[in-house]
Amino acid sequence: MSTTLSHIAPGGTSLDAAQALALIAQACPAEDYRDKRILLIVPDATRTCPLGMLFAGLHAQIGGVVKNFDVMIALGTHQPLSEEAICARLEITAEERLTAYAGVRFFNHEWDNEAALRHIGDLTLDDTRALTAGLIAMEVPVKINARIFDYDQLVICGPVFPHEVVGFSGGNKYLFPGISGAEVLNFFHWLGAVVTNPMIIGNKWTPVRRVVDRVGAMVTVPKLCLCMVVDHAQLAGLFIGTPEGAWDEASELSKKLHIEYKDRPFHTVLSCAPKMYDELWVGGKCMYKLEPVVADGGELIIYAPHIHEISLTHGHLIRQIGYHCRDYFLRQWDKFKDVPWGTLAHSTHVRGIGTYEDGVEKCRVRVTLATGIPREICEEIHLGYRDPATIRVEDFADREDEGVLLVPKAGEMLYHLRQRPAWAREM
Repeated sequence: MSTTLSHIAPGGTSLDAAQALALIAQACPAEDYRDKRILLIVPDATRTCPLGMLFAGLHAQIGGVVKNFDVMIALGTHQPLSEEAICARLEITAEERLTAYAGVRFFNHEWDNEAALRHIGDLTLDDTRALTAGLIAMEVPVKINARIFDYDQLVICGPVFPHEVVGFSGGNKYLFPGISGAEVLNFFHWLGAVVTNPMIIGNKWTPVRRVVDRVGAMVTVPKLCLCMVVDHAQLAGLFIGTPEGAWDEASELSKKLHIEYKDRPFHTVLSCAPKMYDELWVGGKCMYKLEPVVADGGELIIYAPHIHEISLTHGHLIRQIGYHCRDYFLRQWDKFKDVPWGTLAHSTHVRGIGTYEDGVEKCRVRVTLATGIPREICEEIHLGYRDPATIRVEDFADREDEGVLLVPKAGEMLYHLRQRPAWAREM
C-alpha cells in the first residue's frame, strides 16, 4: 500500500467505531487477505489508545478469511503480559476470548531470549557514522523476533505521541525496539541520550528516527501500519499505510494535539503518573515530557504512590549506577561503557540535563520521587524523596501564576516553552 489513507476528526470530536471500520475496510479488502497468515503487532498497556476498537474492526474485516490472525505484544524490554492482561489490552471479555477470538494466538515478545530472535543484517561502521552525523560509529547486529517470518503480513497498530528517544513514537518503532533484540535497542537509546531528551522529544526527523527506519527496512515481511492519534483517550485521527508514510502523517497531527506551550518556566512541577505506569522505568515519562518547562534550579516531583519498583527487569542495574546526567557517564566512559546502553539512557532521561566537571555533577533541575519507593533507595539512586502521604494534589492546582504547575495525568502530553530557553540554545 503506497498511499496513506486517513480520517481526521473535526476539532473537538473523535472518530467512532463505524468510521474506523470504514477506513479499515477500504485499506484491507477481505479478498486480498484470503488464506493469508496475519500477525498484529500492538503496544502493551503503557500507551493510551482505543486499541480494542481497531482489533475488533480488523478481526471483523479479515478474521473470517485469513488462515491465521494472531497478536504479538511489542514489549521492547517491558514485562510480559498475562493472558488476562492481553485480553484487557485488546478490550475483549473472557467469554469473547473463548468464542469469537478462540482462534487468535497471543504472543509476548522475548527480547532477552536469543532463541526467539533472528539476525537479519547489520549496521556497519559507515552506516552508523552517517545515520548519527558522526556521533557514534560502531557495528550493530540487527535482530528481530523470529516468529514474524511465519506470516504473510505484519499489521502494526499503535498510537503516536511525542517520545523522548526517537522524537515521536509509532511506525517502525513498534518493530525496533518493540520486537527487536537488545543490540539495536541499546544503540539507538544511547544515541538519543547523547543528543539529549529536550533536543529529541517532539522533533520528527531525529538521528534515532533515521536509525529506526533504516533497520525497519531490513524487515522483508510485508508491513501495514495503523497509526492512531489520541486526544483525551479518544481517537482523533487514524492513518493507514506503510510504517513510514502513516507515521509521517500521524506525527503531524500529534504535533498539533500533544504539545502544550507555556509562556514561562515553573519552579515547581507536580507530575502525576497514571496507573498504567507501574514502575519508574515507564513512570520516568513524567519527567521526560515536562523537563523543558522546569526552571533552572526548579523541582519536578513524580507523584505516583502506586509505584514501588524502579524496574523488575533493570532495577538491579539502576541501583548500581544511579540516576545521572549524560555528561556524568560520557566523562567516565571507560567505567560505564559495558553497562547496557538502554539502561544508561533511561538514567540520563530521568535525571535530565546537567554537567560533570572535576568530579562534580551539577544537574539543571531537582527530580524528586513521591512514590512507594522508600527514602533510602531514592538516596541510593541519587533522586530526591518525598513521602507521598504528605502531598495534597489539590494544593498544587491553579497556581501557574506563582510558578507552580500541576499535571494530573503526565507522561503523554509534551510541555514546551514558547521561547526556547538559554540552556537549550546552548546545547
